Amino acid sequence: MDHKIHWNNIYATQSENEVSWFQPYPKTSMEFVELFNLPLHANIIDIGGGDSHFVDALLDKGYKNIFVLDISGNAIERSKE
Repeated sequence: MDHKIHWNNIYATQSENEVSWFQPYPKTSMEFVELFNLPLHANIIDIGGGDSHFVDALLDKGYKNIFVLDISGNAIERSKE
């Protein structure tokens, strides 16, 4: 199985709320950020970030150095939107 093709297909055919891992707000991830008291200039990478709202929540808190890595180009494009 080609994983890249698989994930591109997921993000091309399903909306964000149709997948089982969808969260409107990434509560657990943001709790970890707060627990570790990360400074606003910390480098944060969301691996397998897809089109999650983690980046949005980080930006809302004032974080600047945020990176998203995902195998799916479709996921990255949806995240940019």
